[in-house]
Amino acid sequence: MAQLDTKAKLAILADAAKYDASCASSGTAKRNSRDGKGIGSTEGMGICHAYAPDGRCISLLKILLTNSCIFDCHYCINRKSSNVRRARFTAEEVVQLTLAFYRRNYIEGLFLSSGIISSSDYTMEQMVEVARSLREDHHFRGYIHLKTIPDADPALVHAAGLHADRLSINVELPTAHGLARLAPEKSVVRIAGAMGDLKESIDEGHDARKRFRSAPKFAPAGQSTQMIVGADSANDGEIIASASGLYDRFGMRRVYYSAFSPIPDASAILPLKRPPLMREHRLYQSDWMMRFYGFKAAEVAAATDASGMLPLDMDPKLAWALKFRDIFPVDINRAPKEALLRVPGLGTKAIAAILTARRVRRLRLEDVARLTVSIAKVRPFLIAADWTPARIDGAVDLKALVAPKVEQMELFAA
Repeated sequence: MAQLDTKAKLAILADAAKYDASCASSGTAKRNSRDGKGIGSTEGMGICHAYAPDGRCISLLKILLTNSCIFDCHYCINRKSSNVRRARFTAEEVVQLTLAFYRRNYIEGLFLSSGIISSSDYTMEQMVEVARSLREDHHFRGYIHLKTIPDADPALVHAAGLHADRLSINVELPTAHGLARLAPEKSVVRIAGAMGDLKESIDEGHDARKRFRSAPKFAPAGQSTQMIVGADSANDGEIIASASGLYDRFGMRRVYYSAFSPIPDASAILPLKRPPLMREHRLYQSDWMMRFYGFKAAEVAAATDASGMLPLDMDPKLAWALKFRDIFPVDINRAPKEALLRVPGLGTKAIAAILTARRVRRLRLEDVARLTVSIAKVRPFLIAADWTPARIDGAVDLKALVAPKVEQMELFAA
């Protein structure tokens, strides 16, 4: 490998890291260095932009330790047989880069992933050393997210959890068949085993913190994973079921979806073009339906068409409501929270406001309009003090009334 300076390495390894989607920093403990001790913070505004649940923008230095890899996964730009320019950081270079970017107020934390070099254990050792040095040698209090390696020694993964806020293990593809076909060197059993071990360590860490204040924190922001969409034949229904299983079995904080992107010198078994980006967006919406709106995976999957795909022209919650019109309209002044969560166009904050306001008075349609972006989308599915919709069960044109309008965009519009 040719000798490269730090700037050249950064250009290569920051670009190579763009395929990792799972870099949100929500859920971790709040830390700062306002007392004059240490450096860094997990709070406030801070080259990857992630958003916390309260809307804060967190800037992360998002890089690979190296884009060299001993594996040859068909879908990966950094696979062993790929004709790309290679680079590698030392652990100390990553540490110094992180501190330098933080001191310039460019970032609030680090997202570090890597190709596999030499062995899984050796690679994991280098990543752990980055986190250890930042925490112990430089007292860095900012956010750290490490991508862990399923085949690495569990002791190394445990050491990573003692220094990082969040750990993640990529499930790679939605189905075992897809993984066996496109990444035969990886194993569903090993990935699931590593996720299970990580969940157990996180649970044990939480229990220890409840009993002993001095117990060390272990990955306080939990674990996440990422799956590639569109590289194999898995449909949206299968992806939704896979994500639901990951949440239930391993207590995932997030499942991230990354639309497959065609790569140079691609294998003949890969698709020739990427899936619509809207498909990725619809999967994230379906994910939110399960996490925040009380939908089961089978219910979300019911919004798919005959081929198991979510519609691209409307969000899955609306598609579900159009299929199950018999449970609508919902009385905004009487319905329980569970029923309101299923009304298209009503978000969790709007529903919380409705539940509070209706304790003191009966709500009218104009009250709901102030809480939602589009009252036209909501109106056919609810009853208010001054509003009762007609023909909700049998209106064949209901989709035309509530689905987003398709507009021709103007090239030179102001």
